[in-house]
Amino acid sequence: MTLYEKAIALSKPYLGPATESFINRQCQARLKIEPPLLMATQLSELSKWVGIGAGLIMEQNKADELASKLAALR
Repeated sequence: MTLYEKAIALSKPYLGPATESFINRQCQARLKIEPPLLMATQLSELSKWVGIGAGLIMEQNKADELASKLAALR
């Protein structure tokens, strides 16, 4: 399983059916990469933007929880 696939699987309980498009948007717009090319060195930056973006659509504590889990992926 790629890091991108792990990020999608981890995020799905938080973001539901919007997960893939949300993560893709963060990778493309914020990290300037194609999502399948996500690398471990980019997880900190991805988690930051996921925390910000998800915080707009869910409780901030849940968004922070998701961001922390994404940052810890390997």
